Amino acid sequence: MSDTASEKSGPRDPLKPGAPIIPRDDWDLPPHHRWTFQHIREMTPTAQIWRGEGPKMALPEKPVDLSGLRYEFAGAERTIGEFIDASFTDGFLVLHEGAIVAESYRNGMKPHGQHLAMSVTKTVIAMLAGILAEKGLLDTDGRLTDYLPELDGTAYRGATVRHLLDMTSGVAFDESYTTPGSHMQKVDLACGWKEYTRPDWPNTMWGLILTLDERERRHGELFKYRSIETDVLGFILERAAGESLAELVSREIWAPMGAEEDAYITVDRAGMALADGGLCASLRDLGRFAQLLLNGGARDGRQIIPRWWIEDTRQASGELYQGIYRTVFPNGAYRNQTWIEDTARGTLMARGVFGQMIYCDPDNAFAVVKFSTWPEHASIDRTKELLAAIHAIRGYLIGQVAERNRPA
Repeated sequence: MSDTASEKSGPRDPLKPGAPIIPRDDWDLPPHHRWTFQHIREMTPTAQIWRGEGPKMALPEKPVDLSGLRYEFAGAERTIGEFIDASFTDGFLVLHEGAIVAESYRNGMKPHGQHLAMSVTKTVIAMLAGILAEKGLLDTDGRLTDYLPELDGTAYRGATVRHLLDMTSGVAFDESYTTPGSHMQKVDLACGWKEYTRPDWPNTMWGLILTLDERERRHGELFKYRSIETDVLGFILERAAGESLAELVSREIWAPMGAEEDAYITVDRAGMALADGGLCASLRDLGRFAQLLLNGGARDGRQIIPRWWIEDTRQASGELYQGIYRTVFPNGAYRNQTWIEDTARGTLMARGVFGQMIYCDPDNAFAVVKFSTWPEHASIDRTKELLAAIHAIRGYLIGQVAERNRPA
């Protein structure tokens, strides 16, 4: 790579066509991600997720000024406005009782623009799995090899679809982004995000999955977050329905949901969508997805995601959710590729690295969507502060409802 190509560069400037090129191997990392997460189609191949021809889901606006609302974190107070300014926000949306009460765009993000959702994608794919289960195309207790017999020679032999959905298979997979030679680094090349410079590594996601031949524990013994589980699930959904993942998401979720914009998803060299983190969507359309979850999976009387699937997700047990995962969510769980903040409340969360979040509290008709470009992949402190801000907003809005409903 030339010296020019390896220099750090900011967003591409149309007035400076000779500006340094964003490094091909680092386009998805700081500081370049501040621009690239909103321009994924300019960095790597993608497949369209069509919004369909129907009317968009209405999201009425009932603005509430939350900027001065205060919350406490780590012994200090901060306002919501200060939080949005300081947390590398690209987009921030608050929904309550079916309406947008707050919406903010930063860092060049536009309402019609799409942003990389990272592992928020997992929850979208899992809701698709629920739809196929309702249609009788997917048996969540069935063995993976019933759908993908090619996996009989891998460590996935004997695992079920349920093990994938809850990330409780015993397959060894190194999720580290920085450890040289980790499985996650191999994903970077296999999924097509990076140039294929290692002929000794798989060049597609399917090829990578077929190399997973080590098991670290029995299937079903313990939860461990492994992105590859969603990719295996994606292959199963394609095999079960006979359609590409992008087409399935379009037909079963995006179009009937009433998305305003097309979404898209990154694909590898063989055209397989990156089920674990390649979805790119607008802020409001992820808000519509959140509203769909708040509505029990229905829109205007039409059931899109099975209500029982969402309730099954919310009623997750935290029995297998142990160790480091309890640092952020002490009473949490993981079910159907979705994080549960607290098993007592059943709040749903879709989360992605660098600060992507959908937070849904169906009991209070409340949701938050946040696009971010944190300077680090993950941060316990940033996650806890985001939740502190969300809790403050929820508490304030619930209080406003109680005040309105108080007898005169």
